[in-house]
Amino acid sequence: MLTMALEFCIAFSNKETAENAAEIYGGRLYEDVNDRDLHIPFAALLCTTNPNLDSLLAASDVGGYLVDRRVMKTRNLINPLGLQPGVVGVFTLVANAKLGHEPADRHWRDGHTPLALSIHLAMSNYAQLSVLYRFSGPAWDGFALCGFESEQDLLTKFFASKEGEQIIAEDVAKFADTKLSPRRVVAKETIFDI
Repeated sequence: MLTMALEFCIAFSNKETAENAAEIYGGRLYEDVNDRDLHIPFAALLCTTNPNLDSLLAASDVGGYLVDRRVMKTRNLINPLGLQPGVVGVFTLVANAKLGHEPADRHWRDGHTPLALSIHLAMSNYAQLSVLYRFSGPAWDGFALCGFESEQDLLTKFFASKEGEQIIAEDVAKFADTKLSPRRVVAKETIFDI
């Protein structure tokens, strides 16, 4: 069953700054599991329903977005607060220019989702953050959140087969600009009280 909710998603280049914002504003924080100086496209993404938009945007140095969170596959195990089990592959989406945002988003939601659920068999949860409005930052159209039980599963079991990998690649190219869409961020997810 598809569930949807409006949220603000704020991207940060610094994990410590993002953690401080999460402590203040609450929400779901997706932080790069890797410790490195350069995080592309971001080090952390905070998604929250906290209405203090001006302060949220002031805290961000990468970008701020109003998104529609569409839960396509619900996680079986969830902690009410704190670090969540497993890892999340965060894929930033730039729409295929031949389609534009709305048709690309429609294909992502209605066409790609059934494929993803049938091919990413080890995926424990799946959500799409469709950008409705960009306040600041890069012109991104969405974020795919692909949850797995472990980083090893994400890296080695992302596709059920080579054929499935090809099918997904061909479908993604229909609605996304695969050259402009930034690389995946492997993230840990932590829920903070709002």
